[in-house]
Order: sequence, then structure tokens, then C-alpha cells
Amino acid sequence: MSSQESLLHVTDANFEEEIIKSDKPALVDFWATWCGPCRAIGPLVEGLAETYKGRVKISKLNVDENPKTAADFGVRSIPTLILFKDGKVMDTLVGVVSKERLETFVNQSL
Repeated sequence: MSSQESLLHVTDANFEEEIIKSDKPALVDFWATWCGPCRAIGPLVEGLAETYKGRVKISKLNVDENPKTAADFGVRSIPTLILFKDGKVMDTLVGVVSKERLETFVNQSL
């Protein structure tokens, strides 16, 4: 399975079902197509989808297409990565970070 198949694309419509009600920890990458730093971190997030498949739900949410969810979680700048566990926000990262920092961030949910 490719990372594109492991990576979940969430929307305002399915966010609660896929992320809040998830039985696994979930990482959501809030991004937009025009955002350079978002494009820079995108491949790292896609790689995480493969690495953590079956353990952590890795997803992306386009803030331009899904403004309600971004506003609900106070996303002011992108990329913003929010880690959820048991339906609650565990931690937030803003901006481009290294692969190692991203893995450390996700590992705190396991």
C-alpha cells in the first residue's frame, strides 16, 4: 500500500467521525495548496502514514476547503499539526520541523 493510500484526507464533514471518535491516536496536518512550508513538510507527513500505519491515523485537512474545523481548533498559521488521542488535543506543532522532531511528536501518543 502506498503512503497516499495510508494517508487519510479529512474534511469538515468527516472530521468528528475519523479523528475525534477514532480508537487510535490521530495526527492532523492542517495545510493549503498555496503554502510553501506545507508543501515542504507534506512528504514527511506522507512518510509517517506508512511508518505508523495501523497505530496512528495520519491525516491532512485542507484549511481552504474546510475552514470550520480549522477555526474550531484555532489554527491561525499553517502548517499546523495537531495530535489527538481519545478525542482530545494532546499537542500542537506549528511550522516546518525535522523528520526526527515529527516522529518524537507522534510517539508521545503511543
